Amino acid sequence: MRFEWFVCLRYLRAKRKHNFISLISIISVAGVAIGVMALIIVLAVMTGFTNELRDKILGVNSHIVVQTTEGRISAPDKVQSQLQGIPGIVATTPYLFSQTMITSGDAGTGAILRGIDPDSANRVLDLDRHLNGGHIQDLTLSNEEGRLPGIILGHELAKRLRVFQGSRVRLLSTAGSLSPIGVLPRLKTCEVIGIFKTGMYEYDASMAYVALPVAQDFLALGGDVHGVEVRLTDIFAAHDIARQIEQQLGAGTIARDWISMNKSLFSALELEKKMMFIIITLVVLVAAFNIVSTLIMVVMEKNKDIAILKSMGANARQIMKIFVYEGLVIGLSGTVAGVACGLFVCDILRRYKFIKLPDVYPISTLPVEVVSHDVLLISTAAVVITLLATLYPSWQAAKIDPATALRYE
Repeated sequence: MRFEWFVCLRYLRAKRKHNFISLISIISVAGVAIGVMALIIVLAVMTGFTNELRDKILGVNSHIVVQTTEGRISAPDKVQSQLQGIPGIVATTPYLFSQTMITSGDAGTGAILRGIDPDSANRVLDLDRHLNGGHIQDLTLSNEEGRLPGIILGHELAKRLRVFQGSRVRLLSTAGSLSPIGVLPRLKTCEVIGIFKTGMYEYDASMAYVALPVAQDFLALGGDVHGVEVRLTDIFAAHDIARQIEQQLGAGTIARDWISMNKSLFSALELEKKMMFIIITLVVLVAAFNIVSTLIMVVMEKNKDIAILKSMGANARQIMKIFVYEGLVIGLSGTVAGVACGLFVCDILRRYKFIKLPDVYPISTLPVEVVSHDVLLISTAAVVITLLATLYPSWQAAKIDPATALRYE
C-alpha cells in the first residue's frame, strides 16, 4: 500500500478520543449520499414524466404532418406513394381536420372533427389503445346500407354531451349552401361507436373522429383531404425527415414534425429538469462544505503528526495527497451510497406505483425512468465537487512548518 493511502486510512479510522471527527465524516458521507439520491430520483421522475407525456401526445398525433399552402391535397394516394419511398417512413394516412358543432338532445358544444382512414390510421396513430369501447375499424361500418355513420368521441366531450356508446349526435357546420333565406348549415346525424380517453383534457374534451368519406361528404370536399400524417421508425429523426419531405415533394409543401408542433411544452419540461438539477446540486455543495470542515478539523488535530511526517522526509505533495485521498474516500462513499439508494427507490416507485397523481395531470401515477447518462452525470458531478472541496484543507496541511509545529514539544 502506498504511504499516502496508508496514512489516509489510519486517519479515517478515528480512535475513541476522536469520535467527534469520525461522526462529522459520517455526516459528510450521508450529506453527499442524500444529495446524489435526491438528484437521481428527481431527474428520473422528470424524465419519466416527459417521456410519458410524449407517448400520450404521439398516441393521438402523428410524427409528421404533411400539408400544402393551398390547404388541400387533391391526390392523397400519389402523395402517400411518394412518401413511402423516403427512408425512415413506415406508414402514412390521409386526414381531414375541421371545427364543428356537435349537439345531442339539449346539449351542444364546439369540437374538432377529424376524418381518418380506418384502414391505415391505426398504423400511424395509436387510437385503439385509448378506446374504452369499440374499435377504430368500426368506423367502416358506416358504409353499410341503412346504418348511421359512426363517430368516436373524447371522454370529456361525451360527458359534456351526456351521451354513451350507441347514442346519437348531430354534426353541424356553418359552411353550408346559400339559399334565398341565407346560408343553410350542413347537418349529419352519427352514432357514437366508441369513446376514447387519453388522460389529456385538451384532447378528451374536443376531439371527435369519423371515417374519411363521412367527413368529406359532410364538408363537401369531394376526394380532397387536408393533409397526410406520417409515422417514422425513429421519432427523433422527425425534423430531418420533414425537411427531406419538403425537398422531395417540391414547392408548396409544408411538413411539420411533432417536435416543432410541441416545442414550447417540451422546452419548458427540459428547462424545469435543468433547474431541478441545479437546485438539488446545492445539497451536494452543502455536503462538500461538511467535507471541508471535516478535513480542516483533521488537519488541526493532526498538526503535530504532519510535522513529524515532514521531518521524516515526507514532502508537501505527499501530505497534500493524504487529505485529498481522505476527502475522495468520503465523497466516493457518499456517491456510491447515494446512487445505490436512488436506484433502489426508483425501482420501488416504478414497480409498485403507489404514488397517485391528482386528476389534473394526464398521468395517473408517478412516472419514473432512470437514464444511465443522468446517473453518470450526477456521479461525476458529485465526485468533482467533493474533490474540489479537498483542495483548500490539503493545501493548508501541506503548508505546515515542522519547526513551528514542534517548537514546544
